[in-house]
Amino acid sequence: MEKWGLCANQERSPTSLILTSLMEIVLVVFFGTEYVVRLWSAGCRSKYVGIWGRLRFARKPISIIDLIVVVASMVVLCVGSKGQVFATSAIRGIRFLQILRMLHVDRQGGTWRLLGSVVFIHRQELITTLYIGFLGLIFSSYFVYLAEKDAVNESGRIEFGSYADALWWGVVTVTTIGYGDKVPQTWVGKTIASCFSVFAISFFALPAGILGSGFALKVQQKQRQKHFNRQIPAAASLIQTAWRCYAAENPDSSTWKIYVRKPARSHTLLSPSPKPKKSVMVKKKKFKLDKDNGMSPGEKMFTVPHITCDPPEDRRPDHFSTDGYDSSGKQAHMCAGAGHSVLIL
Repeated sequence: MEKWGLCANQERSPTSLILTSLMEIVLVVFFGTEYVVRLWSAGCRSKYVGIWGRLRFARKPISIIDLIVVVASMVVLCVGSKGQVFATSAIRGIRFLQILRMLHVDRQGGTWRLLGSVVFIHRQELITTLYIGFLGLIFSSYFVYLAEKDAVNESGRIEFGSYADALWWGVVTVTTIGYGDKVPQTWVGKTIASCFSVFAISFFALPAGILGSGFALKVQQKQRQKHFNRQIPAAASLIQTAWRCYAAENPDSSTWKIYVRKPARSHTLLSPSPKPKKSVMVKKKKFKLDKDNGMSPGEKMFTVPHITCDPPEDRRPDHFSTDGYDSSGKQAHMCAGAGHSVLIL
C-alpha cells in the first residue's frame, strides 16, 4: 500500500524512489522466474510435453495473466525519463495491470469453484428470491413516484421528478444504504415506502442467508469427503490382511482354477494297415464315398461298428458263470462287433 501511495505522488524523495524501484525489481524478477520455471516444469505432464504442449500450457487463462503482469512490470521498469519510472501517462496506465498479482493467492481457483458450486446448487432459491425482490422494487418505486411526483420539499424542489429518481431511491433503500438525498414528503408516499422497506428488504436479504448456509454445507461435505478418503486405505489394508491370514491357514484358498482343454480323440476304429500298392486306391475310394455323402475332404467321418449279441450258448464259461451273472452279481452280455468284444453291464 505504501508503494502505491508513493507512486501516485508526482513528487517523491530520492529515498522513496530508490526503495520503490528496488521493490519493483525484486517482484519482477520473482514473478518472471516463477513463470519461466512453471513453463519449463509443465512438461512433466503428458499433455504438455514438447514445444506445442508448453504453448498449450501458456494459453491457459492464469498463464496469460501471469505473462501480462510480468511484461507490464518490465515495461514500467524499462521505460522512464530522468530517473523517474512512471514518467508518462501511458506507463501510469499499465500500473493497473500489476493489481492482477493478487490472483496468485488463489492460483488453482478453488475459491471461485467453491462459490460457483454453491450458487449452482442453490440457483433455484436465489432466482426465486431475486425475482420476487426485483418485482417488489419496480412496483414500489412506481407507486412512490405516483405519490411524490407533485410533492415539493422545503427548498421548493421536486425530489421525485421522474421514475428514474424513484427507482434510485428504491435501490438505495433496499440495499440499506440510505443516503438521505431523496425522502418522501406526503403521507401516502411514506406509507408506501414503509411497506416497501419491510417487504423488499426481507427478500433481498434472503440470498445472503442462502449463500451462507450453502457455504457451510459445502465445507461440511468436503470435510466428510476428506474423512472418507482417509478411511479407504485403512479399509483396503484390513481386507488384504484378513485375506492373507485366511490364505495362510487354508492351503486350498485360491480363488481361481485352471481348466485345461483336452484334445479331441478320434473315434475311428483301427484297421489293419493296407498293402502299399492298394493305399492309393483306398484313399480314392474313401474320398469318393465322402463326396457322395456330402462331406468335405477336410472333415472326418465317424464310423460306428456293427454290434451283434452272441446267443447264450456261445458264452465263455471260463469268464462268466452259467447263470449269466459275473462275480460282482451283475448280469453280463457278451457282444461282438467288427472283431472286438464289448461287455455290456
